[in-house]
Amino acid sequence: MTARLDGKVAIVSGAGRGIGRAIALKFASEGARVVVNDLDADPANEVVSEIAAAGGQAVACVANVTDADFGERFVKAAVDAFGTLDIIVNNAGYTWDNVVQKMTDEQWDAILDCHLKAPFRVLRAAYPVLREASRVEAEQGREVFRKVVNISSISGTQGNSGQINYSSAKAGIMGMTKTMAKEWGRMKVNVNCVAFAFIETRLTQPTTEALTVSIDGRDIRVGVTPERITAARKDIPLGRPGTAEEAAGAVFMLCIPEANYVTGQTVICGGGRGNF
Repeated sequence: MTARLDGKVAIVSGAGRGIGRAIALKFASEGARVVVNDLDADPANEVVSEIAAAGGQAVACVANVTDADFGERFVKAAVDAFGTLDIIVNNAGYTWDNVVQKMTDEQWDAILDCHLKAPFRVLRAAYPVLREASRVEAEQGREVFRKVVNISSISGTQGNSGQINYSSAKAGIMGMTKTMAKEWGRMKVNVNCVAFAFIETRLTQPTTEALTVSIDGRDIRVGVTPERITAARKDIPLGRPGTAEEAAGAVFMLCIPEANYVTGQTVICGGGRGNF
């Protein structure tokens, strides 16, 4: 069977761990050449090595997505290594929660910068590459589709207490998706969004301790109490949280040729949670 993404070049932000890693590995297993971004070099290089060991091709782009020049560097990494760009996945992100009366400007800005401004900068930087490819293909009478998948959350579709910054950013990315689908349709670029519910990652690991990870020089609380996990399970019609691989499957689904006439949509990947 032919690999579904054979010959395609994909860039995936936040691909050193969790859902992003699963997306990069899935794409590579289907024939795509992948630019693996992460804030830290070790996890990014580990994913690149894992793809290479399986016979695929990948390069690392170690950088903070909130850097002003990140978009240009990310796109350039794909063009320099593989000559083109076909798939963009804006996945990188984290949460820094608080109720509105206790949330600082720093918390608000940090989450909006990561989840909304960074994807905007990536898409802006990608435009010249996509435009030129589309122009050449149109002159040749060929119709070639490219893909953008932005990552949202049911916090954006429904809101979530204690997450005004994250919910606002994730609602914003859905608006960005709809707008870019309209602007880039003429270039045969499908722009869609996947909104996740409870997916098992290091950020949602069960814990009774105060676990933190360092992100951009800040110690960010991670993990979910067993009680919250038990309560969440009751809200999931399929009865359990999703895996990173299942989350990656939802993204992959929007990047195959069967999705060429799907654009401007938000697909909820939540085991039924958040759908109704």
